[in-house]
Amino acid sequence: MIKVLLCGAKGKMGRVLTDLIAQDTNMEVVAGIDSSEKSQFDYPIFTDFSQCDVKADVIIDFSHHSIIGDLIDYCVNTGTPAVICTTGLEESIIKKIDDSSNKVPLFRSGNMSLGVNLVMDLARKAAKILKDNFDIEIIEKHHKRKVDAPSGTAYMIAEAINDELEGSKDYNFGRYGRASKRQNTEIGIHAIRGGTIVGEHTVIYAGPDEIIEIKHSAMSRKIFAAGAIKAAKFLIDKKNGLYNMDDILK
Repeated sequence: MIKVLLCGAKGKMGRVLTDLIAQDTNMEVVAGIDSSEKSQFDYPIFTDFSQCDVKADVIIDFSHHSIIGDLIDYCVNTGTPAVICTTGLEESIIKKIDDSSNKVPLFRSGNMSLGVNLVMDLARKAAKILKDNFDIEIIEKHHKRKVDAPSGTAYMIAEAINDELEGSKDYNFGRYGRASKRQNTEIGIHAIRGGTIVGEHTVIYAGPDEIIEIKHSAMSRKIFAAGAIKAAKFLIDKKNGLYNMDDILK
């Protein structure tokens, strides 16, 4: 039985994960980390990693960027692998994750959906073929409570495209103003927030007299939870290192 410490247990993703893991005969949540100790679940909640005295085999994190530093310290100190799904991380925290992966297995992805990762692969291939005559724009839509913009997934898609194009593109976020004529060297990235949109990402390739779109729409948070569970099972017996969805899809 794989024992899970769930970081962000009382959030929307934490609740979805709790329900899905309860249906898994090979996995159980043994404790949670959240801002309030009061728990509506049948496992204890701790407000701080230093208070957690429950041993887990792996951490699944859907929390807030402000606590990821403490999470990584806990992973290194206890030797606990972690699946980090929180987005909006500062460069210093990303570096800390990279450095700490030499001491403990870590998995980080801006999106845990299999479909989104397929979109990234398609976006790469399209960019390679269309690079000379097509402008590239990325539009992402999420619910009004999402705190970071653009989404981690939009960044992932842009980075995948730019890697394919040997880093030749700059990012233009939410184009605005009277001197905003599009440059050939840019990828436009636009964030929309409203209602209860779970998540939608569209990559637009606009060329002479034709438009190509690659689009992914998430209908439920369950797809992200299922991906995180899959990643946790993947990570459990891995050597120290930094892993992502590409490693699962190989």
